[in-house]
Amino acid sequence: MIQWISQFSPFQQALFATLFTWGVTALGAAMVFFFKVINKTVLNAMLGFAAGVMVAASFWSLLAPSIEMATELGQVAYITAATGFLLGGAFLYVIDNLLPHLHMGLNTSQAEGIKTNWQRSVLLVLAITLHNIPEGLAVGVAFGAVAAGIGTTASISGAVALAIGIGLQNFPEGAAVSIPLRREGFSRFKSFLYGQASGIVEPIAGVIGAIAVVRMQQMLPYALAFAAGAMIYVVVEELIPEAQREKGGSNTDIATIGCLVGFAVMMVLDVALG
Repeated sequence: MIQWISQFSPFQQALFATLFTWGVTALGAAMVFFFKVINKTVLNAMLGFAAGVMVAASFWSLLAPSIEMATELGQVAYITAATGFLLGGAFLYVIDNLLPHLHMGLNTSQAEGIKTNWQRSVLLVLAITLHNIPEGLAVGVAFGAVAAGIGTTASISGAVALAIGIGLQNFPEGAAVSIPLRREGFSRFKSFLYGQASGIVEPIAGVIGAIAVVRMQQMLPYALAFAAGAMIYVVVEELIPEAQREKGGSNTDIATIGCLVGFAVMMVLDVALG
């Protein structure tokens, strides 16, 4: 697979990789054809797994290459990485407060972002779409970093590992949209369409990320750290609170174990392939 994808331009590589991650989101959404409800314990474990993957990817695939590349470009590495990281978090903070969205298990009156009269289903989809913006961006930037040829940390196999890791954690996200919609009375097909639609932003963000870093190589270390900051924002602000919402029960332990497993899987993928 590595040899096959290496023959394409970085923009095509980013597109193919994020189409894969979108496809895994669709596979997760397809679970609605088999289940009408999703066990809360299972959901918490999947959300914890997704959080672990994103935390590991933020360091192994994004921050570490950012620091190395900043050093090779003659930048003050810790300032570059910290600046990009904080800007990524600030970007998601702004999007989080502007984009109307609703987290699972909450009433429509508790929707975040600008107040609208949009349907509950749309708000639920937008909540997961918000997660997918930094994920697609991270994959695109990773492939762009390989094309830039700066540093030894960035490699085509490492970018592929990142795409695989993001894809794995997209599976529960697709199911987390489609199955609750089915429970609320939507048809299986319509629930599936809404669930997979949450991942459509990833190919868009991926290609934009690849184009940006290839054409502005001095900004590459900032872009890598930016994607890491955006992903950590999603983990801390949304994934972990959703997984730990039931206080005092065993579900919180399951979510924590899921997070550890997700981190380990992403770390193994990156070290083994990257």
